[in-house]
Amino acid sequence: MLAKQAASAKVLVLGDSLSAEYGLQRGTGWVALMEKRIAAEKVKATVVNASISGDTTSGGRSRLPALLAQHRPSVVVIELGGNDALRGLPLSMTQDNLLAMAEAAQASGAKVLFAGMQVPPNYGEDYTQRFSEVFATVAKRSRSALVPFLLKGVADVPNAAALFQADRIHPNEEAHPIILNTMWPAIKRLVKP
Repeated sequence: MLAKQAASAKVLVLGDSLSAEYGLQRGTGWVALMEKRIAAEKVKATVVNASISGDTTSGGRSRLPALLAQHRPSVVVIELGGNDALRGLPLSMTQDNLLAMAEAAQASGAKVLFAGMQVPPNYGEDYTQRFSEVFATVAKRSRSALVPFLLKGVADVPNAAALFQADRIHPNEEAHPIILNTMWPAIKRLVKP
């Protein structure tokens, strides 16, 4: 029975447009690419992508209980917070929502991985710093795994503009394998029995 449970690891990705393939051809986003890598590396796991473009931490928090009950994931990847910043929502609210999601996922028996986000410098140095710290604080408090910056190697490189769609917010198809390479080591550690 234990071997069967290990074989059925399930990764639930709760994210926004960065994980929902916004502006991309189906099957080319980092979550779809992760499914292909799981199969190629013969990792015994399945993936549920519950990402919705435009979602905030409040939306994720309200949707998560039903997703946990329906899918019973062993790993929950939380990729939310960017839209909170774009809407100017209070950082304390973002932090409370992220912490509540981690606690709910852990109470259901799942391990949690946060995909951290950074905002552009035009938000001001103080806000930019405090926003980035929200993810580290929540990961530490909830004893969750953290990838500090989902868009590392995409948004922080000299040729960053070439890796984004025309809106300069959403990564293009070329960027998604880079995003997967950023996320994969942490995800693989969590799905291994």
